[in-house]
Amino acid sequence: MKQFIQADEWKIIEEGFNPAYNTISESLFSLGNGRMGQRANFEEAYSGETLPGNYVAGVYYPDKTRVGWWKNGYPEYFAKVINAANWIGIDIILGDEQLDLAKCEVSAFRRELNMKEGYLKRTFRAKTAKGLEIEVEAIRFCSIADDEAGAIKYTITPLNYSGEITITPFINGDVVNKDSNYDEKFWDEIGKESWNDGGCVQSRTKKTGFEVATGQKFTISQNNVPVDVTVKKLEKDKYIASAITLQAIANQPVTLIKFAANISSQNYPAGALVEVLKNTLKTISEKGFETMLAEQAAAWAEKWKHNDIIIEGDTAAQQGIRFNIFQLNQTYTGEDDRLNIGPKGFTGEKYGGSTYWDTEAYCVPFYLATADQKVTRNLLLYRYKQLGKAIDNAKLLGFKDGAALYPMVTMDGTECHNEWEITFEEIHRNGAIAHAIFDYVRYTADEKYLVDYGLEVLIAIARFWAQRVNWSDEKQQYVMLGVTGPNEYENNINNNWYTNTIATWCMQYAIDVADKVQAADPTKYEALVSRINFDKEKETAKFRDIIEKMYFPQDEKLGIFLQQDGYLDKEQILVKDLPASERPINQKWSWDRILRSCYIKQADVLQGLYFFEDRYDIDTIRRNYDFYEPRTVHESSLSPCVHAIIAAKLGDEARAYEFYLRTSRLDLDDYNNDTEDGCHITSMAGTWMSVVEGFGGMRVRDDKLSFQPFLPAKWTSFSFHIGFRGTLLNIKVGKEGVQIKNLSGKEVTVLIYGKEQLVQGNNELLVEA
Repeated sequence: MKQFIQADEWKIIEEGFNPAYNTISESLFSLGNGRMGQRANFEEAYSGETLPGNYVAGVYYPDKTRVGWWKNGYPEYFAKVINAANWIGIDIILGDEQLDLAKCEVSAFRRELNMKEGYLKRTFRAKTAKGLEIEVEAIRFCSIADDEAGAIKYTITPLNYSGEITITPFINGDVVNKDSNYDEKFWDEIGKESWNDGGCVQSRTKKTGFEVATGQKFTISQNNVPVDVTVKKLEKDKYIASAITLQAIANQPVTLIKFAANISSQNYPAGALVEVLKNTLKTISEKGFETMLAEQAAAWAEKWKHNDIIIEGDTAAQQGIRFNIFQLNQTYTGEDDRLNIGPKGFTGEKYGGSTYWDTEAYCVPFYLATADQKVTRNLLLYRYKQLGKAIDNAKLLGFKDGAALYPMVTMDGTECHNEWEITFEEIHRNGAIAHAIFDYVRYTADEKYLVDYGLEVLIAIARFWAQRVNWSDEKQQYVMLGVTGPNEYENNINNNWYTNTIATWCMQYAIDVADKVQAADPTKYEALVSRINFDKEKETAKFRDIIEKMYFPQDEKLGIFLQQDGYLDKEQILVKDLPASERPINQKWSWDRILRSCYIKQADVLQGLYFFEDRYDIDTIRRNYDFYEPRTVHESSLSPCVHAIIAAKLGDEARAYEFYLRTSRLDLDDYNNDTEDGCHITSMAGTWMSVVEGFGGMRVRDDKLSFQPFLPAKWTSFSFHIGFRGTLLNIKVGKEGVQIKNLSGKEVTVLIYGKEQLVQGNNELLVEA
């Protein structure tokens, strides 16, 4: 754990420069707008440890899989959202010395991410090897109002000298990925142009053929007065720059304002990219930096109006939840159903920026409650449009008759994960996709989605489960062999309780939805049945037989569900008895040792109890929680939030708060020693769930919002916004009780501690404690 970030309710602040933490800070201070994003690399040169990262949404490269032993059905590549052209670059030469903080004496340094208004500010004072002292202030943002653009205001002030300064803003498309399997560069240059006040580079990805034009336009001023300068144009492969040399005067600031944009062939014809780029640069430069910054603040104010969570009395908890919400909103806007949410978003390369089951299991609840209904619908459509490839993926593994196995990792629907125990065995991902459909319909009442899209997906998933199980003569039950559950510290196991549970749930839900769609729209139902050759009577009979006769491992003596067959054969040493020097075990132990241990990476049985809590009484949930939590090392970012929510349900305030703080500050405090690779974006939705579903106790019951809130002792109050079926509510939980504000004109009935409360439009009420 590293605690170098200062506590502040609205800002992430790093005071003082520690090169050892630089790559962590590059992740934490990342920026994005849903269309593009970047790590918090320095604008000027830096020869110390850094992970450069500029990303354009939807643009990826199929990096050939690197394995020692090829297996049938293995994916041919691992898709990666690749490092794109560096648009933030500004080279600074002081006399004949390049400004490089790795080679300077840094006497003051502050990095500040303003989450309220959506910009990054960095200030520092440095002395070069030859004794030249300068002060720098750099402000930059990725615009939400102009979501293909960003802007930088870079001010340098000489402190103890007057003399020559050369400022060189550049676009550099000659970039690499740290995680390239074969040290390959992924871009080819298509063309470039240089202008007196800027220039551009157009590049094309190898294999996939995406094209992106990245350009800049700049102005320069001295002592706050615009100046005419002579520009030396510089060009090389995939690179353009404009070198500007001027005579600086001590204590007079020199300011470069750099406007930049990324224009992608995802959205425009490749031949028109440069023209669109020039028009975009013209538009934003005519607005000016200050206008763009004001628009950015206004756009963020609108976002915060709908999804802010206010925690009074606990600055660390407040900072944590806002940081998580901020990063989620930077990563995905829901405007484009071709896009999804990578586990690292725009903050790093790890996991390739691809789509995992995290989206459906963790992000869907957040977007349902905090964004327009179409945002979550687009997430579901993303999977619907890839159903054909999910069926193809299942065929590769030997399944037939329209069975679908959605990929563990994907960009376009093709499986591209390259670890066999995940690719072939972590099949519970199908269940998360089905559950997201259930979640969406339960929350929105949009049953037309089931008619138009949902049922087709559900039948394909149910068909997969029906073929994946087999009958055990010994048990006289159906079993599921050779799987990996959510706990990835167990591979190739038999009868994972969670996987068996969600498989039978999927089949039952498919049966229920088929009945519903058949009754609601017989014409569309019959057309679907004909198109996918669905024999309802025969196939649902099979589903029901499996549901009725599925085997679920459990231990009657302990009164718990067993994570899998043989789990209790493992040596049962609790996490609290592990030496701190051996944690995290994924960085200290061999894989063999991990697999033989009882330690759990993330919620597994408890994931099932979270999804299907209504099936189980409170004592059953408590017994399983008390058994599995002490064996869980939480080395997946997805783990603490589920534990926080269940602890809150059990009234276990201490553990609920502990796990909330862990999930909310997972990256800020670098709990798992891996933030340098990027922030854990998809798990950040779990932080929101920890507050709203955990401390707020929010559920949907009988088409109504239901709340069972409690106030942690360290908090004075907490409040959050919830959008639900055309209404916007603010729920505030304080010592005096629960206050409900209806911010819409439509009346709504909610349940507070099980009792119905009618809240008129544009009105409020207090349910006293």
